[in-house]
Amino acid sequence: MAQVRPAGEATASTMADVVIIGAGAAGLCAALAARDAGASVIVLERDAAPSGNTALTLGMLPGAGTRFQREKGIADSPELFLADILKKAKGRTDEALARAVTAASGRAVEWLADSHGLGFELLDDILYPGHSRHRYHVPKSRTGTEMEEDLLAAARKAGATLITSATVETLYADADRRVTAVGYRDADGAEQIIGCRALVLATGGYGADPAVVAKHIPEMAEAVYCGHDGSRGEALDWGDALGAAQADLGSYQGHCVANGPKLPLTWALVIRGGFQVNRDGERFSNEMSGYSEQASAVLAQPEGTAWTIYDRRCEEPALTFQDYHRVLETDAVVTAETVGELADAIGVPRAALEARFAEVASYAAGAAPDPFGRDFTDNPPLKAPYLAAKVRGALFHTQGGLAVDTEARVLGRNSARLPNLFAAGGAARGLSGPSSWGYLGGNGLLTAVVLGRFAGAGAARLAS
Repeated sequence: MAQVRPAGEATASTMADVVIIGAGAAGLCAALAARDAGASVIVLERDAAPSGNTALTLGMLPGAGTRFQREKGIADSPELFLADILKKAKGRTDEALARAVTAASGRAVEWLADSHGLGFELLDDILYPGHSRHRYHVPKSRTGTEMEEDLLAAARKAGATLITSATVETLYADADRRVTAVGYRDADGAEQIIGCRALVLATGGYGADPAVVAKHIPEMAEAVYCGHDGSRGEALDWGDALGAAQADLGSYQGHCVANGPKLPLTWALVIRGGFQVNRDGERFSNEMSGYSEQASAVLAQPEGTAWTIYDRRCEEPALTFQDYHRVLETDAVVTAETVGELADAIGVPRAALEARFAEVASYAAGAAPDPFGRDFTDNPPLKAPYLAAKVRGALFHTQGGLAVDTEARVLGRNSARLPNLFAAGGAARGLSGPSSWGYLGGNGLLTAVVLGRFAGAGAARLAS
């Protein structure tokens, strides 16, 4: 149980300049930045094999103005990236924080590549909703697993100490709310205590706690949860006990997952002209508003499911992602040579599905406007063979958390900084505003990496 106890009760067996709780991208980037600054670092990780939400992503890290972009002739800037984030969040996010993160985003990508050996390539075959430029930097495998493994190797090489199977339960703090030590249960269940000069919370959000999800994002209470099981909200509990402010707790990243395997069905299928229908063969939204808000739209349909309809042209970019091949291996994708056969195969009314195909074709030709406001004119109508995959709305990670400033310092309820506490990734508020509609693709990894770097560098300065 997450708790804060008086500093005088702690007898530490060892000491580190910076202690970091959590070994996903946020925690490991904090560790790298702190080690770059010469601080001693201990990372405490609940799992025996660290993964976090990072390993569950596609490893798509957005950064603006990078050499990877310049090599492809793509002109981008932090200002353009900031404008995209603010537009997606309808201006309802911390603009100063968003400005600081976007300004540092490109440098963070290059720092990981050039200083710590991570391999990136620029994803430039499809432009995801809300982004005005191609700015996703991905591992060659296009998996978050590769990114996590590379970050772990880099942190170890940099000299950070990683302790796994360490379940942190207690923070020890003095009367000024300065955290002086961290208590955890080791693999044998014994309590261990480590002293620290600064602490970074990189524990993820609260998505794995159904009660907290139901409280803050009730529309996702019945969603499939596809995030990391360690995201149980401890950062919120510790922060609350220390008087920290919280922000945007109703914000989250949703997605649509293939029914059965619970694997995300890449939005590349939709971007190239695919669309969704419910069991009655009816479209129900603008699918290009964003994949995050589409999760709740799907959940609101009969049985909480929908069918993603697409063709071979839509599938081309999806085939570059390992997760899509895993979906194919589960036989979750249905193929048919005619629209009528597809309707029969997926169990929706023939007349309804044929009408939807005809309508989408007219939108693509510019003959009629889509009543949901989507622009189909950049893509041709779907062609046989037709493909479909049944999907459910899923919760991947929460985007609300502890309020932080532009250095990832945790703020108190009086807006003053807590003495030596930092937060990054899911433990901190994100850039997506108060709800799912503000999520711009990649915001999760963006704040994990950039705020993680801010936190590690700031914690090292405090500890010096």
